[in-house]
This record gives sequence, structure tokens and C-alpha cells, in this order.
Amino acid sequence: MTPERHAPNGTGDSLLQPPPGCPAHDLGPGGLHRLSEAADPDELYERLRGQYGPVAPVLLHDDVPMWVVLGHAENLHMVSTPAQYCRDSRIWGPLGEGMVKPDHPLMPHIAWQPICSHAEGDEHKRLRGAVTAAMSGLDFRDLRRHIRRHTQRLVNRFCEEGRADLVGQFAEHLPMGVLCHLLGMPDEFNDRMVEAARDTLKGTETAIASHGYVMDALARLTARSRAEPGDDIAGRLVTHPAGLSDDEVREHLRVVLLAAYEATTNLLANVVRVVLTDPGFRAQLSGGQMTVPEAVEQSLWDEPPFSTVFAYFAKQDTELGGQRIRKGDGLLLGIAPGNVDPRVRPDPEAGMQGNRSHLAFGGGPHECPGQDIGRAIADAGIDALLLRLPDVQLAVPEEELRWRSSIASRHLVELPVRFEPKAQQDVMQQPSHAPVPPQRADWHVGLPPEPRPEPQPVPAAAAVPPEPVLPPEVPRPRGAWQRFLVWWRGY
Repeated sequence: MTPERHAPNGTGDSLLQPPPGCPAHDLGPGGLHRLSEAADPDELYERLRGQYGPVAPVLLHDDVPMWVVLGHAENLHMVSTPAQYCRDSRIWGPLGEGMVKPDHPLMPHIAWQPICSHAEGDEHKRLRGAVTAAMSGLDFRDLRRHIRRHTQRLVNRFCEEGRADLVGQFAEHLPMGVLCHLLGMPDEFNDRMVEAARDTLKGTETAIASHGYVMDALARLTARSRAEPGDDIAGRLVTHPAGLSDDEVREHLRVVLLAAYEATTNLLANVVRVVLTDPGFRAQLSGGQMTVPEAVEQSLWDEPPFSTVFAYFAKQDTELGGQRIRKGDGLLLGIAPGNVDPRVRPDPEAGMQGNRSHLAFGGGPHECPGQDIGRAIADAGIDALLLRLPDVQLAVPEEELRWRSSIASRHLVELPVRFEPKAQQDVMQQPSHAPVPPQRADWHVGLPPEPRPEPQPVPAAAAVPPEPVLPPEVPRPRGAWQRFLVWWRGY
């Protein structure tokens, strides 16, 4: 990396260190900012933009140097120029120098793996082609129908209570349920799978065990699909002409499941939170000036599910954003700072309806292949949720909402809401805030029959009991011959 690394200050300089809480407290060797210690990454990105321009040097955990790309155009250039930048961390200078230890907190994100997002050239085409083909075969009408039905199931769990946490009871469950269905393992979806995925992504002490639980489920799915391929993502991967091995299938299923789960969970939570806290935003949505898909795109500009993506690496000495980039330098894809680059967005408060040039899904050869699935889950899921709970309101002051932040993302912890209790609905019906009327059992083709005239009431005074109607009297035969004929004919 271009900025030289300096040794930590000596004992004599320790008295000059800034106190905790001071903006300079997160400075490391060479005066570089420690990105992991930033209380407000967005504010730090703007300070770095003013100091360095669209590409700035920072420090990761253990004072490992890295560039963060802040400019919109510079990010697009980096992801779209595979001749200069790749995602193969094996060429990363600090890793080869031993600065990045095996237990480094970001190693799970950066360590090279035999998956399409880390591959290049023909290998990338082989793996990426299989993943793209597996996802492109989806029926999006059926997908949206399944999203609405799964939303109905989730809302039925809490609709009668009048209170809920739309992160823990909705945003964290809907993506996992849909993804398990798409991958071909609907029976594996349960609360334990959701908890395991959340724990794996948090990196807690039990993350390894949780990751093992997820991988066991994916191993069973791979074996089952290999024996009997289904019409799902796993089945399409195992039968693709690229000839993926079981390990390659399982690893790509893991990437699809965990990456799409985290991104879509954050997207759902972010959009619903803005609907509940921004009256103008909700008025536009309710009044028809903004559709749910447009609201989702606005959120992808303002609060992308991933703030940064780890990482790209320089394959040769080059220049980016006025900075000299050396071979082996690492660069963070700065999604959040790139989306508010003043050169493309002079007014960050302005609406961005109809504009999809945000960086939320990356770009170039490694652009997110599942972005349409994420959009569909957010569009159909939020629409169904608001149809069921049109009066939903935030149950706590906005200032009390809590976040779990990292360099990579900002995750809303809880979203407590209240609403008038609602009755459960049949998951096969269209979501609605009112009970669905029963369907007619009999249907008629053509004009309905004319109604019969109703009998008119008769006044009591004029009512006369009707005379009994007697059968016609058969004349009595007089002679013997006539009496015989009557008997013979059965009269």
C-alpha cells in the first residue's frame, strides 16, 4: 500500500495521545484512521473524502492497511476493470507479509475460497455461468406468490396480539423461508435455521457451531439433489454442464443463502423503518406517488444492505482517484460512501425514483447475481405486510432504536411496532386488512333466472278457507256387463 507504515509512538509520546471520544482517538500508525473504531463510519467517510478525495487510506483491525474507495465513478471503474483489480486475496500484500493472522476478525470475509466471486478468467465463467443459470430459471410470478403466502404465515403468528418486532418476527424470517424454498430445502426452514444464520454472520463464540448447522443442511441438500435433481437452484447446479463437484455446489449454496439472507434482511428492515419514521415517505407511498419498488430503490441508495464489500486487490501498479495504488494493495468497495458522492448526488435528501445506478449490488463481473430475488422479496413482502397492517405504528421513540454496526453493514436490532389486533387470514388468499368474503359456491353462465313473483298477503277479514278439491266422480255402472268392464280395466 502506498502510505508508509510507521511504528507506534514511543513512551514519550504516550502522554500526547488524545483522550477517548476525541475524533483523533481512532488514529493509528502514520496518522491513518482505524476504520473498525469509528463510532460513525458515515461521518468518517465524509472526513476522509475531504482530506484525501475519492480514494482514502485507512486501517483495519490489527492496523492492517487498506484503501477505501469513496467515489461513485472510482468504485465502478474498480469493479469493472478485471485486468487491474480482482478478488483473489492470495495476492494481497499484507497477507503475504504475515500481517493478517489466521484469526483476524475479517478473515472469513477476505480469505480466498473456490467460489465464483473469488475466481477469474475461465474458472470464473464456469462457476458464475452455473450460478447465473440456476437463478435465471426461476418463475417470478410463482416466487411472488410464495413470498405473499409466507408473509401471511409470519403475520398470522402475531397479528392477534397487536404488537410485534418486525426485525425478529418478520425481516429475519421472510428471506430465510423464501431462500430455503428456492434452494430446494423447504423442510429445513425453521427458527433454528434463522438463528444459525444470524449467529454465523455475527461472528459470536458459537458462530462455528452455527455455521456447521447450516453446512450440514446444505450437505444433505446437495446429496439429495445429486440423487434426485429437482426444479430448484440446487437441482440446476448439480445438473449444469459446468460439472460442479459436490463441494462446489455446497459452497455456492452457502454463499447464496448467507449473503442473500443478510442483504435482504437489512433491506426489509431499512424500508419498513423509513415507512414508520418518515411521514412524508409514508404519505407518498400511501398516496400512490411512490410505489413499493420505488421505495425499495430509494432505500438501496440511502441505506444499502452492505456498507462496504471485502475486498478487491490490485493486480499491478496503477492509479485510482488520484492515489498511487501498488500491486498487492487491498481496496474496499465503498457502497455507502459511493452512493452519496456529491459528484453524482449533490443533494443527498433528493429522491432517486427511477434511478438504479446505485452501488448496492456492486457491478462488473462480480455483480450480485441474486439482486432480482432480493428485490422481489422486499417488494412483495413489504406490500403484503402493509396490506395486512395498514395502521402499523412505531411502538417506541425513534431515538430508542438500536443498531449493530460493523465495517461491512449496519443492522437494525429491533423494530417494535403496534397496531389494532387483526384476525388471521388464509395464507392462500391475497393479503388484506379486512376479512376476505367467502367465495360463491355456485356460478351461472349467462343471464340469471328471472325471479318468481312472491305471493301477495291476503287480509285476515277476506281470508276464506279453500274448498276441498275432490277427485272426479266415476259414474257407477248399472249393468252386470258394465260392472265387469270397470273391474277389467282397473278402475
